[in-house]
Amino acid sequence: MAENQTDTTTKTEAPKTETSASDKDSESRDRDSRDTRDSRDSRDSRDSRDSRGGGRGGRRFYRRKKVDYFSVNKIDYIDYKDADTLQQFVGDGGKILPRRHTGLSAQHQRQLKRAIKRARNIALLPFAGEG
Repeated sequence: MAENQTDTTTKTEAPKTETSASDKDSESRDRDSRDTRDSRDSRDSRDSRDSRGGGRGGRRFYRRKKVDYFSVNKIDYIDYKDADTLQQFVGDGGKILPRRHTGLSAQHQRQLKRAIKRARNIALLPFAGEG
């Protein structure tokens, strides 16, 4: 009887398999990727808190939608003699700001370009920036 009991216990045990070198390599790669991912996550959480007012509870940055200044104010003709209006579309270095910054339509951007160039030629606007 004792022999039958020992036979059943040996039959239920799982056979031992040898782990190959490739299995060991893949396990170490998995472990390494988990470690780097954890360190990257902690670094990202620190970066999000640095200057924007706090981690999860901080305010989200909201970018205001750009609108076409001339369409909103119902200006049909961009006057080259109106230096104050043109000045807000010229950067500090004297360059004309691109559409992605001003939010103007393509047609108004072309008219603005023409008006700024005319204003520069009659010395209402500087060619170069202040400096």
